[in-house]
Amino acid sequence: MDNAVLKALRSRRSIRRFKPGQISDAELQAVLEAGTWAPTAHGLQDPWIVAVQKPELKERISKLNASVWGREDFDPFYGAPTYVLVFASRPEKTLNGVPDGSLVLGNMMLAAHSIGLGSCWINREREMFETPDGKALMAELGLPEELQSGLMGVGALALGYPAHEAPAPKPRKEAYWRVIK
Repeated sequence: MDNAVLKALRSRRSIRRFKPGQISDAELQAVLEAGTWAPTAHGLQDPWIVAVQKPELKERISKLNASVWGREDFDPFYGAPTYVLVFASRPEKTLNGVPDGSLVLGNMMLAAHSIGLGSCWINREREMFETPDGKALMAELGLPEELQSGLMGVGALALGYPAHEAPAPKPRKEAYWRVIK
């Protein structure tokens, strides 16, 4: 069986080099909207999505991520012109925040690929936004003030026009799945 969605699933790869030009507003909106259509537990739509294109803010986010990683000489967003951060409720509020936020990120990565953009999942957002600098940054990102203390970072996307061809896929492992009837 084959269709456009299945082809996109097989061909999407993480992109770690981006062209310097900013993506269009229409492209960004398509990616963000795809995130809003991710399934969420009980239909609560718990995650929050924040796209950042402002250079000074991107630089602070990149430096904070690199600092948490212990790689202060490195841009963990690979020069992407747009960052997309995803937040969700902490586990003490709901056990589904991380899975819900992960589905949002997955939808956005597939949507980006389907319209010719490259993306790469970026980790360490949970650790970033636990720091005093990260908590101050959350306040600047337009998240509702009454929710900020109950939110955690789930992940982020580096998003932009790919500056290289997608890498070849790794072979799938043997016996990856089972069917029991």
